Amino acid sequence: MDLKSNEPFWLLKNGLTFSYPSLKSDESCDVLIIGGGITGSLIAHQMISDGYKTVLIDKREICNGSTSATTSMLQYEIDVPLFELTDMIGEKGAVQSYKACSDAIDILEKLSKQIRSDAGFKRKKSLYFASKKKDVNWLKKEYKARKDAGFDVKWLEADQIIRQFGFENTYGGILSRQGASIDAFKFAHELLEHNAKKGLKIFDKTEMKKVEYHKGFNLVTVDSGFQIKATKVIYCIGYESKTLLKENFVDLKSTYAIVSEIDDDKFKNITSTLVWNTDDPYIYMRTTDDGRLLIGGGDEDFYNAEKRDALLNKKEKEILKNLKKIKPDYHFYTDFVWAGTFGETKDGLPYIGEHKKFKNSYFVLGFGGNGITFSVTGMEMASQFMKNKKHSLSKYFKFNR
Repeated sequence: MDLKSNEPFWLLKNGLTFSYPSLKSDESCDVLIIGGGITGSLIAHQMISDGYKTVLIDKREICNGSTSATTSMLQYEIDVPLFELTDMIGEKGAVQSYKACSDAIDILEKLSKQIRSDAGFKRKKSLYFASKKKDVNWLKKEYKARKDAGFDVKWLEADQIIRQFGFENTYGGILSRQGASIDAFKFAHELLEHNAKKGLKIFDKTEMKKVEYHKGFNLVTVDSGFQIKATKVIYCIGYESKTLLKENFVDLKSTYAIVSEIDDDKFKNITSTLVWNTDDPYIYMRTTDDGRLLIGGGDEDFYNAEKRDALLNKKEKEILKNLKKIKPDYHFYTDFVWAGTFGETKDGLPYIGEHKKFKNSYFVLGFGGNGITFSVTGMEMASQFMKNKKHSLSKYFKFNR
């Protein structure tokens, strides 16, 4: 599946960061990770930290799937509002899911310091504003739900948003203290390189073709014909899991993003803030560490890469039109435009755990706007699974929930 198109900013900005060989011999390991994006890199880090002999493979160049197309906004907010998620799965599960994403941001900060990352992790606030007057009532309900759950949030009226951020035509919003941004493409590469020095074996352009299940291990055959014997297999294949799992557990969507030319002065009001709104589909914004504005949206159902990519020009105009509503006097000079594919689940939650048709295996599939933070939660969960321990979020993140 083609997960990105045209000119993903992170890929061009960073270039060929690290390169790895394809598999040229049989291997054996405790853990085989399939998928070399941000999720795979995080899970690999956990497995190496836990002392497992670990191999990671990817059918592309490392990080050249959806990780190169991500906007890398780190939010605790899930795509389904907290009060709605509470109605769907109960208050305990909803609050715990939100708090797991919040904790994930703290963990990412510690991890970036630990490996001395140069991927631009930056703490930011998050502004979630009402784009229509009719959205105010439910957004205030969401504000109360977050406040009652202990999150550090503040309600801003429209005039406060104008003064602080210069956004016109809003109807108030929630300002959250917890949030961050990072260059996930670079960070994933840094994590993999860090763990390669500790024994992680990485093979790109190596595609899984067949899995044979045995008592106590799996035998994975790749496209070159070589085999990997693994006690456990962890699938970190994100949206491509749709081609592996037959049930309808996630809807694929196309999202579009544009990045401006460098202009620090114009974006100084939001350099420390992530921005998104209540539109459906919503728009989202952040600045990059080199002084650009990244803005995305225009989501719609994914049918195929050709149809998605044919809409790039149309979607750029649509995104800029939405920007004009809140910044009518601002001219955006486009430098990069691209599209990516992502998954949307019925409750906004990931799928992390076992699948009955895949023995000796786990899945860590982060979906929606929280793919990275869900993957961090997946680190802890996978670590527990490997020790035959239960995790309190498993019942909310399991398949067939």
